[in-house]
Amino acid sequence: MKRIRVLVANQPRLMRELTMATIVDQPDIELVGEVGNQDDLTDAVEHSRPDVLVLAMDEKDKYRVQCGFLLGRYPEMRIIALAPEQNRAQFYWAFVNISSTALESSEAGILAAIRQRAPLVGVTQV
Repeated sequence: MKRIRVLVANQPRLMRELTMATIVDQPDIELVGEVGNQDDLTDAVEHSRPDVLVLAMDEKDKYRVQCGFLLGRYPEMRIIALAPEQNRAQFYWAFVNISSTALESSEAGILAAIRQRAPLVGVTQV
């Protein structure tokens, strides 16, 4: 059975420790690391490649942008953002919609496909 890889980051130390204590006892979850410094977050995600990132959410808009950036680079990852002082949590994930359509098999058809920008359907932008 593949274990779910979790990275805990950007929380006050006590919250980070409580979150890790909850995770470490789960047989299907593997704690792959912790990050206490915001500046180290992207490198830690790159290095550990977690399935789930758990982080503190101090400012809603700030983390919405940061989550969008991280999910743009690592769309297979999910993010749980916690705001314990507000008793609130947010779950972020990327949705990739793969579509296809028949193309005219010609130079004009290929160039038209290259230039077309397909709209994102059913996706909430972060």
